[in-house]
Amino acid sequence: MAQKDTGQSLSDLLETIPNVTDHLFRNAPKAAMTIYSQMMPGDGVRPEFTTWRDEQWAWRNTIAVHDQSYHMNSTHVRGPDALAFTQYLSVNSFKTFEIGAAKQLVCCSPEGYLIGDAILYRMGEDDYMVVGNPATTEWVEYNAEVLDFDVTTESDPMWTLNKAKRREFYRFQVEGPKAWELLEELNGGPLPEIKFFKSAEIKLGDYTARGMRHSMGGMPGLEISGPWDDYRAVKKLLMTAGEKYGLRMVGSIAYFTTVIESGWWAVPVSAVYTGQGTKGYRDWMSAKNASMRMSLGGSLYSENIEDYYLTPYDVNYGHIIKFDHDFIGRDALEAMGTEQKRRKVTLVWNAEDVMGVQQSMLEDTGEVNPLPITMPLAAIARMHYDRVEDTEGNLIGLATYPGYTTNERAMMSIASVDVAFAEPGTEVVLVWGEDGGGSRSAGNIEPHRQVRIRATVAPSPISKAAQSYRSDIGIKRGSLEEA
Repeated sequence: MAQKDTGQSLSDLLETIPNVTDHLFRNAPKAAMTIYSQMMPGDGVRPEFTTWRDEQWAWRNTIAVHDQSYHMNSTHVRGPDALAFTQYLSVNSFKTFEIGAAKQLVCCSPEGYLIGDAILYRMGEDDYMVVGNPATTEWVEYNAEVLDFDVTTESDPMWTLNKAKRREFYRFQVEGPKAWELLEELNGGPLPEIKFFKSAEIKLGDYTARGMRHSMGGMPGLEISGPWDDYRAVKKLLMTAGEKYGLRMVGSIAYFTTVIESGWWAVPVSAVYTGQGTKGYRDWMSAKNASMRMSLGGSLYSENIEDYYLTPYDVNYGHIIKFDHDFIGRDALEAMGTEQKRRKVTLVWNAEDVMGVQQSMLEDTGEVNPLPITMPLAAIARMHYDRVEDTEGNLIGLATYPGYTTNERAMMSIASVDVAFAEPGTEVVLVWGEDGGGSRSAGNIEPHRQVRIRATVAPSPISKAAQSYRSDIGIKRGSLEEA
């Protein structure tokens, strides 16, 4: 599916703007999942169903249901070369990949920087489906057109881009300590043994669904999916049967805080804006492509967009990189060597410093206030990047997803920091507030002054429940799939 719908490509647009970073800073952040008003009553994802605190609490204590039916792109890759093609796009190995299983699809540029990652489902013998952010699904579609593989693609766009206003599948993540009990009740008996990233057919009352062992918040449960026509009935069934278990539907506000507990770097700055290896992609993409609609914000500012790029090693994906196959970016990653320069961690913000920022909203000191810390998710852009410094003010890394969860009783960020500062307990500093005090974001946020917030390095994932669950099913920290 060609992306060009105008005479202007992304390459053309980049020639007309002085700086990609400034362009992205000026883009207004958009709500990603608050689409319930477009739906019939009872459908869609609200910002909150009860309260975001109650919904966060549920995935750790009862049952949380994340409705993932709307906000992700789905792209089928079909044909005799579908396995070889998807394997060529991903740094990890697909040597064992049976029908009904899933893999993490980790895509890099030829220069070795992350384009994005997604979940790749094997639907049939020669039918694979990529589900995730457009940064990844569109990279797949482009390469299917230009590379010499016998494949075709078919896209099922996210709801806001979906002209048909219906999807191929509904998708619910049902997780929490009581999730298994509910699912066995609906199945009419014990569930089949399902290993991580594997699936099996299950019953949901009168309906048949596919249950895959997967987790958003790092808790036990299943991702269940089925035909779109069953969406309303299955949702109602879950809510009705789950009431006695304390089930909560999770709204969009709480949904995006799951990554803070589980430690998934969900939206890296896609490494498509520079580099000879991605020039063909920029020529292929429309100037209206999602990469130019994404918003960038936070205290980290550099005119060089490459300073925001990440390698798989930076986000703890080094253990899944397998040099047993050829893939885009292999030469660059091999040249980097296996020595990790940065490590993904959690930063726990100093409570006193956080409260100092919040208290400033209740005082008139005569000076410009710091930027308020919005809870639970304090990001001021879809791609929020903050400076992380040592106690002497030297840049040692970057942080994303600033947020609070009631389960941890803390403000936190996911960060990638120099390995010398990555040990739990290390004291670092996070710079809070936009570089330029709001002037770079063209009125999207109010004028403010930057402040320094002390932070303590903690493991990623920080949740002990998530750590225990991952250990039980054999997943190493950092990735979505087992090593």
